[in-house]
Amino acid sequence: MVSLRTTAALLATAAIAVGATPARAATPAAAAGTLYREHCAACHGARRLGDVGPPLLPGSLTRLSRARAAQTIARGRVGTGMPAFGHTLSADQIRSLTALIYTPPARAPRWGMRRIRASHRLYFAPGSLPARPVYRADPLNLFVVVESGCHRVAIVDGDPPYTILTRFPSHFSLHGGPKFSRHGRYVYFASRDGWVTKYDLHRLKVVADVRAGINTRNIALSSDDRYVLVGNYLPHDLVVLDARTLEPLRIVPAVSESGRSSRISAVYDARPRGAFIAALKDAREVWEIPYRDRDLARHLSIRRIRLSAYPDDFFLDPSYRYLIYSARSSDHVEVVDLDSGRAVARIPMPGMPHLGSAITWDYRGDPVFASPNIKTGLVTVVDMRTWKVVRHIRTLGPGYFIRSHQATPYAWVDIVFGPNRDAVQVIDKRTLKIVRTLRPEPGHTSMHIEFDRYGRHAWVSIWERKGAVVIYDARTFRVVKRIPMCKPVGKYNVYNKITLSPGTSH
Repeated sequence: MVSLRTTAALLATAAIAVGATPARAATPAAAAGTLYREHCAACHGARRLGDVGPPLLPGSLTRLSRARAAQTIARGRVGTGMPAFGHTLSADQIRSLTALIYTPPARAPRWGMRRIRASHRLYFAPGSLPARPVYRADPLNLFVVVESGCHRVAIVDGDPPYTILTRFPSHFSLHGGPKFSRHGRYVYFASRDGWVTKYDLHRLKVVADVRAGINTRNIALSSDDRYVLVGNYLPHDLVVLDARTLEPLRIVPAVSESGRSSRISAVYDARPRGAFIAALKDAREVWEIPYRDRDLARHLSIRRIRLSAYPDDFFLDPSYRYLIYSARSSDHVEVVDLDSGRAVARIPMPGMPHLGSAITWDYRGDPVFASPNIKTGLVTVVDMRTWKVVRHIRTLGPGYFIRSHQATPYAWVDIVFGPNRDAVQVIDKRTLKIVRTLRPEPGHTSMHIEFDRYGRHAWVSIWERKGAVVIYDARTFRVVKRIPMCKPVGKYNVYNKITLSPGTSH
């Protein structure tokens, strides 16, 4: 949590960083700095280093023209939390803000090994905490609930009466989904501002903390529980951590084969391959980094896989052989065979499919994946043998997440944008038809569904500061419990995550 004193200090630093001058100054730079602090700093960071929103530095805006940036400030951006300022700011003010964000800071922001090590805190040595849980609940049916409105995490018993076992403060703006150790005892979190936290779900204690970057996209945990890989927007690098203690082992600059520095858009563990997969946002490359039977502190190798476009979002099939990725402003997604490193198919998918949320199931004997869309009201179902679209299912509006479970015939999708943002729609996986529309709290945004380990109950977030988790009977669609929460976003069931349930993202 950030104190008021720290916030004040950061704002003071920002005034210097963006060019504000003492009392007499009414320079364009000072005016832009004032506008930035008033309208932008809360989401993009006082020093433009990123927070809830991305960094606003020239190196982070290489794929966005100044004209598009000014348009985004004026009109907002679909599928994100970026509001429109066209009715609040004048054209001159928007131009000055645009000029500011394309102005390099006096010093290039860095976050090297010295700073990472200085930030590291180990609260309990490996093996020092007893293994037995401090509660009677099923440790594999716990839910980890991120309460984004209050920057905290709740650990909830997934069985009736759904008791909150504990809450603890998180770093600011957790992102990318927590990662669980193979037996479900430990969970790892990453925040937008670069902090990585290890938490013991048996003893309900934070084990370690480290700040591995300035702006972090997400993390991956190796399937042997040895390494955590951190993918950063800023600096442009990957950081390898020891999963036992979170001690930093090495920094890997994200530089393409042509020598271009790049942000990391996502990192994943490809369990069957014994390797990490990392996508470069500003280069047409995906990296495969083997870790099985390797000491990554001493020897790390990168296999570069060339892509035809810049990857914005991607999904790995259950075999982890195929990578399906999308590129912004494209009307299709591409399928890459990781074994050969070659593209094998293009799939027409209009709008902006949220592939990171895709799930899989068997439809009429064939494996399919389904993706929601954050730009248009569609769920697209694709045959993973032929890579042909089986059906575009029309929904009430764009959404972020689709979720299911192998024990239920239904898939649930949220509608986060537009007049129906309070709706959740239920798709029959056997017919690919919408069979039910639920409104957990009319007028309030519903999002992110997650099932318990048995597939009997579906948990839905009411994404409001005075929100809740609403628990449904997955067979009858009746509400069985409402748990008040502070703007809950993701809810993650331990069993589903460690068993790689096809109904949730990995």
